[in-house]
Amino acid sequence: MAYQLQPFQSIPLDESLLELLIEEHETIHLPRLQRLWNYYRNALAEPDDSGGSTGAPAQSAGLPARLTEPRGLDQDERQIRQVVIENDIAWRVHTLVDFMFPAAPKIASTAADPQARAEIEQLLETILEANGGVALWQDAALLGSVFGHVDFLLDCAGLGTVPLQRRSTGAAPSKPPLDDLADRVGSKVAIETVEAPRAIPLLNGADYRALDAYIIHYRKPVNEVQRPSMLARLSRAVTGRGLPSGQRASVTVTEIHSASNCQRYEDGRLVAEAVNRLGVLPVVHIQNLSQPLVFAGLSDVEPLIPLQDELNTRVSDRANRVTMQSFQMWLGKGIDGFTDHPIGPGQMWVTDNLDASIESFGGDADSPSERAHLEELREALDKASGVTPAAAGHIKARVGNLTSENALRISLMGTIAKIKRKRITYGGGIEALCGLILHALDVYGLFRTKPGDRGVQIVWSDPLPVDETRRISDALAKAQLGVPLSVLRAELGYAEEE
Repeated sequence: MAYQLQPFQSIPLDESLLELLIEEHETIHLPRLQRLWNYYRNALAEPDDSGGSTGAPAQSAGLPARLTEPRGLDQDERQIRQVVIENDIAWRVHTLVDFMFPAAPKIASTAADPQARAEIEQLLETILEANGGVALWQDAALLGSVFGHVDFLLDCAGLGTVPLQRRSTGAAPSKPPLDDLADRVGSKVAIETVEAPRAIPLLNGADYRALDAYIIHYRKPVNEVQRPSMLARLSRAVTGRGLPSGQRASVTVTEIHSASNCQRYEDGRLVAEAVNRLGVLPVVHIQNLSQPLVFAGLSDVEPLIPLQDELNTRVSDRANRVTMQSFQMWLGKGIDGFTDHPIGPGQMWVTDNLDASIESFGGDADSPSERAHLEELREALDKASGVTPAAAGHIKARVGNLTSENALRISLMGTIAKIKRKRITYGGGIEALCGLILHALDVYGLFRTKPGDRGVQIVWSDPLPVDETRRISDALAKAQLGVPLSVLRAELGYAEEE
């Protein structure tokens, strides 16, 4: 491919470095990231003609060969080992996402002027709602939890089409109302959630936390039909199998973003190029869990993979043991035609052999060591993930004699601690994204702000249910101490007009 990278020579980024970054990503990083997604998703194999699956789910890749590899072409079906997959990863990831973002966090401006704060908060709320609201944060939390990090890419090209009706903080009433501005720019700012398999960061040589450029590389299907080659059509005509008459075509997309320019290539051909008016790289990087001295964060899935493989192995072994022991079997000695007649009520065998006998064996039996091992594996998954079954609502009467709220907080202490740690990195990313949006509105002349007025604070909602009676009594106690009523109403979730 011949890339035209003249606008990025100040980084520097040349064609050989770009191709090397793409090759390293596809050969080293992408297989690892795909493995994390496969263990989270545990997708089923393609369906067969009978309605079943052509193979085991994705997590079967971690099972030992004795459970997955055939023992020979003449293998009896009764010797095929059963494979059981119990996905204990997905529900833990979903629980973490639910605890992280039970609702959209409140964005509170830190601007000094009260009017500016109200205007900034209204603008940010409108733009974020237009990009999905709480679904935007939940999607980012899911991708970050699986891959270890997630990025937001801000596309402000639509702001250039908004009429320049200037609106500054503290403007005169004759200016257009803020509601009109919010409606006009809300859908013009696009926030794209970029998952790790598509992202290739070009880190600064002096600071691993800074980006010189941001590359997005992936395959994209297009609305065209790709016809098979002559050889494929000939093979299909001879064997009756092969590719259908056509398949959906796809292109390789490569996007390069820097603080000054952005380019888009399709199959190595430059199809779009623009100047970045923001003057800064429009990318916000969020680590799922902070990892020192490394750009990428820590995944919630990766430490669970070895334990998940062991759990699936032992559950499959238990299924095979139950299959062997759950059915009564008989050993007949010295009886002619013993195998020709089924065993059932009223059956009788006659023989002149005095040494003939029928012995029964099999039947399910308790296995305490197996049961203990499975319980220990699930407890290890609880400790490694920080998510216990109680977090998903499976209490098992282990709450004790404490009050309900205290009992929940104690039983979910590990989950709450992990959520607080994750909210540090995600909260910092949301603050940086809001500051970048306000900077873009200022650059395009739609809403003027000073750099010191672009700071925000994230007000998180409590992931656990709160007793309303206790909240009201606490508010009354604070009122007696002199806390302003406006502050108390905000803490209780009531607006001033309410």
